[in-house]
Amino acid sequence: MLSPIYIEEHVKAALKEDLGHGFDITSNLLIPAGQEAKGAIKARESGRLAGLIVALSTFSFTDIDFDMTVMAEDGADLKKGDVIAEIIGPARSLLTAERVALNFMSQMSGVATLTAKYVEKIKDTGCEICDTRKTIPGLRLFQKYAVEIGGGSNHRFGLDDAILIKDNHIAVAGGISEALDQVHMLAGHTKKIEIEVDNLKQLDEVMANGKADIVMLDNFELPDLKKAVGRTKGRITSEASGGIILETVRAIAETGVDYISIGALTHSAPALDIALDIDV
Repeated sequence: MLSPIYIEEHVKAALKEDLGHGFDITSNLLIPAGQEAKGAIKARESGRLAGLIVALSTFSFTDIDFDMTVMAEDGADLKKGDVIAEIIGPARSLLTAERVALNFMSQMSGVATLTAKYVEKIKDTGCEICDTRKTIPGLRLFQKYAVEIGGGSNHRFGLDDAILIKDNHIAVAGGISEALDQVHMLAGHTKKIEIEVDNLKQLDEVMANGKADIVMLDNFELPDLKKAVGRTKGRITSEASGGIILETVRAIAETGVDYISIGALTHSAPALDIALDIDV
């Protein structure tokens, strides 16, 4: 999913943001040119590792004279104190790249860690955990990659790769059937159509229309969600969304819903505490 071109573009942009139009003034004033140092990237808390290649690329784009040894790979379940990688090279460059590298890896590992917790909660239910488009602008592919590393699935990547009729679309179109009829007529048979509903009455209208492939059951209370799954099972793919937390996700999955989409995986995942310890 993460192409070298995409990584390079975003890492270089982040380094430019940090360096501005100058250089790392503190490191250049304190550290003699040519001095080397050894850095160990370590986990300061337990979690699922993601974004290592992005972090290592940050060091590589800062200086070509680094030697790197990798002790863990993306998808590894880290424990506090685990060494992820060791880097030996110019001390100035090591310090210049440090924060950008750790920002990427900590954020991505946080997403992977939170996703893994949700996935673990619903194991053996047959349901899948999905992300949403509620991502940090400019970092969507990094975050969606991290969701996959956490064991989750990716929903649509953007507005252009899937049809999802939301409540505001329905309002503008004049109703559920009007929206479904219009999209079905113009989209062609190769595109699946998903539509969001807020209650059982809207669901019944979707089912009667017959043109949707997937229905998003948004903010349904558990009793109504069970009824909704009973009406959709075997006829249309179902997806639950809206306000789902770790404490409720198991009960929602046990209704028999096919997918659960959770914006918090990307917009609210706490960064995993990862640090760089330097030994001169």
